[in-house]
Amino acid sequence: MKTLRNRVTDFGMYALNGVHRMLLALTRGRLGWTIGTMQTVELHTIGRSSGLHRSTMLTAPVQEDGRYIFVASKGGDDRHPFWYLNLVAQPAVDLTIRGVTRPFRARTASSAEKAELWPRIVAAYPGYGAYQGRTARDIPVVICEPRI
Repeated sequence: MKTLRNRVTDFGMYALNGVHRMLLALTRGRLGWTIGTMQTVELHTIGRSSGLHRSTMLTAPVQEDGRYIFVASKGGDDRHPFWYLNLVAQPAVDLTIRGVTRPFRARTASSAEKAELWPRIVAAYPGYGAYQGRTARDIPVVICEPRI
């Protein structure tokens, strides 16, 4: 059952993604591929229930060795983001980075990997630490590695 609070949160996430896409479209990609020091990436998944192609704009607070790291925070909500549930069900994803789409494999970071990455994630954007403080849910960290 969806509560009013859940519906408002979900609509807010959807609207924020729409605004981000509009900024990219209106500026023909000149603005919107970074937020602060973080790279923005369009994640393409397959809907776990619908089987339809889905996409969402995300920030990657850490990128290294061809890997992109995402935080499934949903702004500190008690529920996982839909995109996270989709990639858990189907880890073969695509990422669009500055207009170029490439295949990746997504996975949830292990506890040890998250412990190593978390200080770097929060250094890139302290809001992630605040989001974790808002929820009892252990916010997953996602590692996307190139699919060959």
